[in-house]
Order: sequence, then C-alpha cells, then structure tokens
Amino acid sequence: MPLPPAKNLVGCKWVYRIKKNADGSIARHKARLVAKGFSQEEGIDYNETFSPVVKPTTVRLVLALAAQFNWSLRQLDVTNAFLHGLLHEEVYMTQPQGFVSKLHPSDFVCRLKKSLYGLKQAPRAWNERFTSFLPSLGFQASPADPSLFVQHSSLGVVILLLYVDDIILTGSHASLLSSVIAALTQEFDMKDLGRLHYFLGLQISYLPSGLFVSQTGYITDLLGRVDLQHSKSCDTPCLPHHHLLKDDGQPYSHPQQYCSIVGALQ
Repeated sequence: MPLPPAKNLVGCKWVYRIKKNADGSIARHKARLVAKGFSQEEGIDYNETFSPVVKPTTVRLVLALAAQFNWSLRQLDVTNAFLHGLLHEEVYMTQPQGFVSKLHPSDFVCRLKKSLYGLKQAPRAWNERFTSFLPSLGFQASPADPSLFVQHSSLGVVILLLYVDDIILTGSHASLLSSVIAALTQEFDMKDLGRLHYFLGLQISYLPSGLFVSQTGYITDLLGRVDLQHSKSCDTPCLPHHHLLKDDGQPYSHPQQYCSIVGALQ
C-alpha cells in the first residue's frame, strides 16, 4: 500500500547465517528478514517495548522443586518466536530486497501485521501473544514472577518457565507434561528438546540423589571472549587484574575487558 502521510518508514535487510552441526558440518543455510529497528520513532510506530524475563531465583526454585519431588524436566524451543507476535501499532516497512512488487516498485510499502525480528516491540509482542494463550490451557501467572505459570488440576500440577523463546516444563505427572506440549505445539511452531540440560548458562546433570547445576560452559565462553581460557587460575576473592598472569608469564593488561567479564558473572 502507499505510505500514509506523517507515518515513519522502517527499513529492512536480509541476514545470512550458516548453521552447523555438532561435528562442524553445515546443517543449513539460513536467511532471515529483519527490520531496521533503529529507524523506528517512538509514539509513531512503537510505544511499549518492555518484555519480562524470568528471574534467576525462580529458575533455581523450580529446579529445587523438581529435584525434591523427582519431577521430570522438559525443555521446549519456539521456532522463529518473534514472528508469532501481533502488532498493535501501524508499522510500515520498505519492500524486501528480492521481493519488490513489479507493479509498484517504488511507490508502495509493506504494512506489517505481525512482528519481525529487529522491531523494538517484537519481544513484547511475542510475550503478549504467548502469555495470552496460556490461560486457555489452565495456566495462571505467578504474582511473584510474571514469567512463571502454574496449572493446577485434579490430576496434578504443571509449572512453566518462559525466557523469551526458551520454555521449561516440569510437573507431577509425565502425562500432564505431554498434553501441555501437544497443545503448545499445535498453537505454535515448537521443538521439543527433550530432557533439560542447559538453560540460561546453567548446565543440569542428573544424579541418583538429585540434580547437579554448574556453569562450566558459561564461564568457558566468557573466558574465550577475552582470550583468557588458558590463563592461570586463582582463588576467590581474586587478586587485582595486574596480578593475573597468562601461561607465558605475562600479565593480563586489559582491565576494561576484565571488568566486562566480571560484570557478566551471574
């Protein structure tokens, strides 16, 4: 349609990624159309952008409950989650490269009905879309954490945690979890990742006596970000950065990067 007067026009572009398998082989070539959200104007094509995320204390509490009662922990991943969100604002975007109308190549634009990656309100629109569907399955949001949902029934209890497009499910009966997964999969495009093993930097290992939670992979990624994965370790509380030595005996001389990884610690 033509761009209405006094309306902002948002650009777009294609983003290309090569998705690889665990062994390093190429799984697929991925192309995603994203909106240039930096060109949006507040009050014209977006208003609210805040989207809640689950609290770390809530995650630990749910893991503790699962360990205490020996409940199964399942993980789901929503495919292209932000594309499910419905837009309440009028958002106009340039025609995508490779899909320009032959009849109106330059005088027409796209009006978006659903959100795209890159839009400032995309996370909020997805969260609203998903959380508004959960009550139809009998879930109620916790007053302590808006990303925690609980379903009570005569058959038992199911707990759902939402972090953007990652979902954790646990509950008193495996059949209840399966029915919830089936209902969610029917409404959204989801992948059932099976047993929970990794969530928000937490690695979960299953022991006969309960769960073991660690952050080895998370810490390794942080060290790799600043090329410190081969450095000498020290006890905590640690010494100032100028006492940190690499394997070659040279001091670590980038305090600003050192501060950045300290800030990333959970």
